[in-house]
Amino acid sequence: MNFLRSITSLLQDPPPALAFELSEAGIAVATTGQPPTLDFRAFAPGVISVSPLRDNILQPDEFARAARAIVPLNGTRKRRGAALILPDNCARVSVLDFDSFPPDAREQSALVRFRMKKSVPYDVESAAVSYWPQPAGGGSKKVEVVVTLAPLEIVARYEAPFRAAGIDPGFVTTSAIAALELVREEGIVVVAKLSGLVLTVLVVDKGRLKLVRSLELTAASTEEIAADLYPTFVFVEDNLSAKVDKLLLCGFGRLHEEARGEFERELGVPVEPVRSPLGPPAENNAGLLGYLQSLAA
Repeated sequence: MNFLRSITSLLQDPPPALAFELSEAGIAVATTGQPPTLDFRAFAPGVISVSPLRDNILQPDEFARAARAIVPLNGTRKRRGAALILPDNCARVSVLDFDSFPPDAREQSALVRFRMKKSVPYDVESAAVSYWPQPAGGGSKKVEVVVTLAPLEIVARYEAPFRAAGIDPGFVTTSAIAALELVREEGIVVVAKLSGLVLTVLVVDKGRLKLVRSLELTAASTEEIAADLYPTFVFVEDNLSAKVDKLLLCGFGRLHEEARGEFERELGVPVEPVRSPLGPPAENNAGLLGYLQSLAA
């Protein structure tokens, strides 16, 4: 998909040696050498509670201890760069349509913030914003801009224990955006990504991101997930004048086979898992595997 390579802050030579993904379950880490190495440190329950509206770090001391324990030993006092992949539901990801998009970076930022003002219940002027344009496709001259927006306080609290451990998070993104690097299918694809009780649904049309929704579930059941998927399929038919070609599942774990059978019956589309050369993406490392795939590409 090359979503991550569309973000200029990623284009470092060489890329950072470390990457971390955060979830309510714990911290996943990878070295970015060849071959990469992967590790995971679980949290006790209640260390992190993901939200776009309040402090996510409920037990900062436990969070800091886990970060110190999983950061590989350095051997020097030199600070190291890293990619930091945040939980999906701590940020708002939107796809905005523009008839034209100015070339000046300041004008772009101001326009994006203006468009996002009414969609989030916090001050966008003091939020962390990243965005990148993608061609609308189909011969249209419109520009579709993918925007990721999160309160600075939330991002800073996630970064703090890593900075204290000698890590500089030079590149920050969300798990779902990073995991899109693992989506290689043609046509219209819906991705359902599960992490704890957060379902993130993405629509990709011929390599272009069209829709992102993050939903909090009351239970990780196939019935509730299917009910949340129906509006996405309606969106595709209404807005793209086509039907979904495939549904990809990510992070479903033991629920995968049950979900696959039910969704194929109820939604009438082929259902497959998201795959990675480094192993099956799970609810706590799908973004990390996507990030590593972007470097390999």
